[in-house]
Amino acid sequence: MNNMILTKVALRYRALFLDIKREDIDMQSPIAHPVLIFIKRLKENGFCVTEELLHALNGVPVGQLADIVTCINDVMGVNLNWTPLVKGWNVPTGESIVDHIITLVANLFGKELGFKGTTLPCGHLIPDGTFPLERYNGCPFCGTPFAQSNYVYKGQGSKLKELRLFNIDDMQKLFMSLLESATPLDATQKDSLEQLLQVFQVPDQANITMKETAMLVVNILVKQGKDDEAAKLMKTPTDVLRYLWYEKTGYVQIIEPKTLIAHSRKLYSHIFGPLDKSADAASQMKNKLKLKYDRKTCNRVAKWMNDLPQTANSAAEIMNPKRGMWVRMIRALRLGEYSKKEGFGRLAELLNVFYHQKYSTWQGRVDKARAQNDASKTLALLKERPGLFARCLFASMLRFGGKETINAFTEVVDKLPSRLLLSLGNVAEMYFNPQQNRIARPITGVTHLIMPNKLLQLYTDADLKTMIDDVKTLYVTALEKRFAAQKTESKTIYIDPLLYSIPISVSDRSSTIQDTSCALTGTRFPVEGDSIRLFMQWGKGMHAQPLDMDLSCTVILPNTKVSCYFGNLTCVGAKHSGDIRSIPEMVGTAEYIELSLPELEKVKAKYVAFTCNAYSSGALSPNLVVGWMNSAYPMQISEEDGVAYDPSCVQHMVRISEGNLSKGLVFGVLDVPKREIIWMEMPFTSQTVHNAKSSSIEIMLKKLEEKLKIGELLDIKAKAQGLTPVDNAEEADEAYTYEWAFNPAEVTKLL
Repeated sequence: MNNMILTKVALRYRALFLDIKREDIDMQSPIAHPVLIFIKRLKENGFCVTEELLHALNGVPVGQLADIVTCINDVMGVNLNWTPLVKGWNVPTGESIVDHIITLVANLFGKELGFKGTTLPCGHLIPDGTFPLERYNGCPFCGTPFAQSNYVYKGQGSKLKELRLFNIDDMQKLFMSLLESATPLDATQKDSLEQLLQVFQVPDQANITMKETAMLVVNILVKQGKDDEAAKLMKTPTDVLRYLWYEKTGYVQIIEPKTLIAHSRKLYSHIFGPLDKSADAASQMKNKLKLKYDRKTCNRVAKWMNDLPQTANSAAEIMNPKRGMWVRMIRALRLGEYSKKEGFGRLAELLNVFYHQKYSTWQGRVDKARAQNDASKTLALLKERPGLFARCLFASMLRFGGKETINAFTEVVDKLPSRLLLSLGNVAEMYFNPQQNRIARPITGVTHLIMPNKLLQLYTDADLKTMIDDVKTLYVTALEKRFAAQKTESKTIYIDPLLYSIPISVSDRSSTIQDTSCALTGTRFPVEGDSIRLFMQWGKGMHAQPLDMDLSCTVILPNTKVSCYFGNLTCVGAKHSGDIRSIPEMVGTAEYIELSLPELEKVKAKYVAFTCNAYSSGALSPNLVVGWMNSAYPMQISEEDGVAYDPSCVQHMVRISEGNLSKGLVFGVLDVPKREIIWMEMPFTSQTVHNAKSSSIEIMLKKLEEKLKIGELLDIKAKAQGLTPVDNAEEADEAYTYEWAFNPAEVTKLL
């Protein structure tokens, strides 16, 4: 069981896990016959192996090789149903809105009007002369599939993805890198850590710096009955509240109840009134968030709160921003009752200060000084909390002047984590542009457009340019200083040229799970052939039911845009496989879109945005998989049933995680002139593709373009540490390869 967990996690880092020591590998051994067969199975799925892994496989029992193949088949979805609605869908069926209207009338008034046609298993009458039924695997009117397939194409891919060896030491190193990550974990990293926590014990010396990561560890420790060890990770009241809310909702971020209720109402609203479930969804979420705890939990939390290191006034001030939630928690956990018991004196003092509000808040003092335009007092207060100073740095520069604010910020810059400094440098240019809107992406999966700060109008372009330069100089100087302070015996460094196109993953956390890679948002994938095939598969492990997920794309032309979606199955450069609105039993169903590069180039298309969304009430279906296929060679489409999936051609794929809050998702953008696909993730709230605004997509692309790239950060490191660049990874003391970047936790160690 543990081996399969480790195998699945290793695959995300382009590796296979084998329980073997590297010194025991015989690099001269002949390759055994079972290993050769195993390699063929890997190739069918688009993988090859390094020489080290090839020889290591000689020592693996045949049964384990079979288990690995089963695991990879499961990850790649080989055994699922990949049959779309239309057979040979690369040739359009010619269906139109008129066919749907005639069919609707026939099913409403068929007997009275004497319509003749074919009645399908779903009960719908398809009139003669409308849909060409011989082209469909299901009902073209309601989107119910009748046919399923038990095969996929294999081995058509022109480029194999190389797998390397991971042994137990590598897995433990990965485990520690996730535990000690200097930046918040994305969904893939979080899922990997949760899996690895089932296998490895958390070492006492682990330096867990991220609060969200600590909650995953606390959850495991509590389940194991190790309350005292969990208490060591509870540093503030916010940590306690974060754990309680994570245990209640599954989200490591603290999302207030009113936000979850409002978002649930929005997710389950529907453009067709009878299907609108928004009121029921809001009521169910409200009931779900009701608090009820047993005595064991109450006692545990009471001890945690009693043992917090802060004074009562400091702890109460920390609790104040979430005062409403804390009032509910204190009552549900009976903390007032426990505070009267012997040994809980510090808890009693805290509750007394909190309820009688015998404290002043730092934020209140800042707001008062800011309202009075008292620059010196405001900046003095901000220097007390460097992290919050960083978050309002730009607004403070506009209000109190760039030089004065930067000088004050420089005094505390050494107290800030590098990721915050990097975030400032990444967004400075967009923030100080009076004509540039920005986007905010909260965890609820709604992308908000933010208008430029109106104070920008008070400054000239030269003033704003100076502010941008000051911020960039500040963070580069700070990073150089930190790198220079790190001791190293290295003399040379290798930086893969591909790393200069991959942005540092800060502030753009992915909320989807990548089971076959860990590409950072903004990674560019070259297009090898003349066609790109988008795919979406959903319904795995679910009973047959109506569940309408939609795959679509938007083609941005010089003066307009067109969409290929369920309401328009063909548009310039794109063909859709048909709209499926119900899933079969347990194996799911699929939709595809084929993009033709020559056609897109002919009409001078700028880019194509790849999107998926939930037309049904609710969020995107858990375990829904989207991605794209690409090959230098033509990829087949079955004329018999329309199957068009080949795991060996998959260039990138992501899976929607449990607890996802997005209604729609932009999961990639094809840059047509450059023939590159940019992996990005931009949630939006809409039942159809039309609300995935092209302006928001362009802002996101600009944001990714302006971010500091991994290669540029390594250049700063090399300069600060006096490292000489070399062109060969094997000759370098420090080698940073493209494969190294597949582990974002390792990348963030630079910070």
